[in-house]
Formats: sequence, structure tokens, C-alpha cells
Amino acid sequence: MRSVKFFIAAGAATLMSSAVSAADMAIAPPPYAPVVEDFGGWYLRGDIGFSNQRVSRLNNVLDANNTSSVQNLTFGTAGIFGIGAGYRFNNWFRADITGEYRGNSQFLGKDSITYVGGFGTDVYHATKSEWVVLGNAYVDLGTWWCVTPFIGAGIGGARVSIANFTDSGLAIQGGPVLPGLAFADNASKWNFAWALHAGVAYRVTPNFTVELAYRYLDMGDGVTGDIRRFDGVNNFYNPMTFKSITSHDLKLGVRWDLYNPPVYQPPIVRKG
Repeated sequence: MRSVKFFIAAGAATLMSSAVSAADMAIAPPPYAPVVEDFGGWYLRGDIGFSNQRVSRLNNVLDANNTSSVQNLTFGTAGIFGIGAGYRFNNWFRADITGEYRGNSQFLGKDSITYVGGFGTDVYHATKSEWVVLGNAYVDLGTWWCVTPFIGAGIGGARVSIANFTDSGLAIQGGPVLPGLAFADNASKWNFAWALHAGVAYRVTPNFTVELAYRYLDMGDGVTGDIRRFDGVNNFYNPMTFKSITSHDLKLGVRWDLYNPPVYQPPIVRKG
């Protein structure tokens, strides 16, 4: 009889133990799903690079007297130095404001002119520099192995400065060759500017990113001061206008994030 009671008690203890274990398994917390990090926050940036610039044409009020003109206009490469600050709104959209100085670029132009009573050639020299301020927006296209391609656009203003302008030429009128030399005062002009961006970014650390980017930049027109003959004589105001200055830029940039994305840890599960 005692043996029967012993077996009954042992069986009951086993059933209770199994029920408790099943209850523990039923209320065990589910595995935590990965949490999407919040990327929002401020950042600073710096850029260096070089330009490949173009100008569509040089115009002057005296051009009305010409019947035709063929121009060959070139700029030398110039350095680009910029800083800025921006905000990342999420993991695909960010925006910033940048300011940059574009160093002196050497300009060389040649102009073959035909006019009533003769023809001639002009050779132009000058230097050009700019200050550019842009508000930019970018779309990041995804990240693979810490590499993120992006595209963007910007609008703002450009202060185009033309300095040291000279015009040396030869005019042939009915046989005589008439050499000439003229100078222009330095001048600056603010214009509307716009830009298109494309590039790739590499996240070196969680708070430090390196960019390699291409930019197309339209800076509007540049203008010289009054053009005068070598002896200082001029009959009327006739500045030279550099029409539609654009640039294909290659830039290397860095970004410093001023925020730390939160690190998510699952809560500690205590037993007993």
C-alpha cells in the first residue's frame, strides 16, 4: 500500500514539474526584431577640388559693328575650397548649405572679327575667381559595404570676379595694319547659380564619411570694368561680358556627424 502511494506521489510531482516547464516556455519572450536606427542629426563638411570651366561667348557693345566673329575661349584649371553645415533627415535624405572660394583661373581668348571695311584679330587675357554659396539637397541611393552612391541639386548665388583683363589686337583696314592694346578695370558681379551633384560616399567610422563627387555648376555671366586704350582714352563705357560661365568640378569631401545614433540592447532576462 505504501508503495502505491509512493508511485502516485512521484507521478504527481513529475506532472507538476512538466506543467511548470511548459508554462515557462509559453511565457518566454519572443526574439527581438532588428530596430531601424534613427539617422537624423546635424553634420559639418569640408571640400577641396578642381574645376574645368567654360564660357559660351565674350560680348561687347562694339559687337554691333561686326558682321561676324569666331571665338576660341579657354580657362585654366583652378582650385576649389569649401565648407558647410547640414542636417540628415533620415537614412536617405539630407540637405546642407555650403560656401566656397574658387581660386584664380587664367583665361585666354582669341577672336577673329570681320567688320565693314576690314578684318582683325584680338587676343584676350584675364583672371577669374568666384565666391559661391549654395543650398543643396541630396538623395542617398542605398548602402553596400559602407559605400553609398548619391545624387543631388543646389541653388544659390555666385560672385564672379574678372581681373587683369587685356585686349591686344591687329586691325587691317584697306591695307594698313593697325595694332591696338586695351585694358579693363577689375569688376565683380553677383548672379543666380545652380548645381547638379553625383558621387559616392564611404563611411569610414559611424561619425566620419569621405565623398568623391562630380558637380555641374552654372554661375551666370561675368563682367569686366570699362575697357580703355593703352593711353587711357575711351569714348564711351564698353565693358566685356563673359556669357554663361559653367564648370565641371571634381571634389573630394569629408563629413563629420555631430550626433550618435542610439545603440539598442535587448533587456536582460532574469530567471528565478
